[in-house]
Amino acid sequence: MATIAPGTLTVTSAYPDPPFEVTQDGADSGFDAELMEAVCHHLGLRREPMRFEGDDFNHIFDGLAEKTCDAVISGTTITPERQRVALFSKPYLESGQSLVVNCVRTPQIRSVDDLGGQVVGIQVGNTSDVVARDLKAKGKLADIRYYPYGGILDALDDLEAGKIGGFMKLLPVTTWLVRDRPDLAVVQEIPTHERLGVAFALDNTALCSAVNDALDALKAEGTLAELEKKWLRSTR
Repeated sequence: MATIAPGTLTVTSAYPDPPFEVTQDGADSGFDAELMEAVCHHLGLRREPMRFEGDDFNHIFDGLAEKTCDAVISGTTITPERQRVALFSKPYLESGQSLVVNCVRTPQIRSVDDLGGQVVGIQVGNTSDVVARDLKAKGKLADIRYYPYGGILDALDDLEAGKIGGFMKLLPVTTWLVRDRPDLAVVQEIPTHERLGVAFALDNTALCSAVNDALDALKAEGTLAELEKKWLRSTR
């Protein structure tokens, strides 16, 4: 189980992405941070967090091949495309996409079927792109506006201002982010059944296996359930 720095697990995550990645009182926290702390404790390693600063989430995996980090965890959906560039752990959570709208400006939009003529925002490299592209191909929305991955709050600002008609993202994230935006609401959970996992370099099978064992142990002892209750109870 080799890591880049002996005794340390260097873990890359993208912010802001609550409740998975949260900054509180100047410190990094959230579901993923606490999960990896528990994994590292089980493995006898020290977690060394790294922030992904790129605009396209697809590039978060570059550090694995370049050997600048050991793992990636960031509410990351396991997809066939991503499995070509990274090795994934067994899933630790399942989630669906969601649709956020401005319920004051466009109260008529209650689902993706009401998006005709609207522009929908998503983050570059996010799996919501699959849903948005399918809707556009079917003529159910006018266009897609892409935001840098770190620009999720800008997208919500634009939704409040009426510059876009909707925004798509994993349900726990949107539910968290609209809590302090009374004009915005999650009007639909889109059942994409996405499985979230921890990513590793394609050749790092030993580390992936060790983390899988840790995840099994954390599930058996109830730690995973406790983290879900703490971080996701208000997003279900």
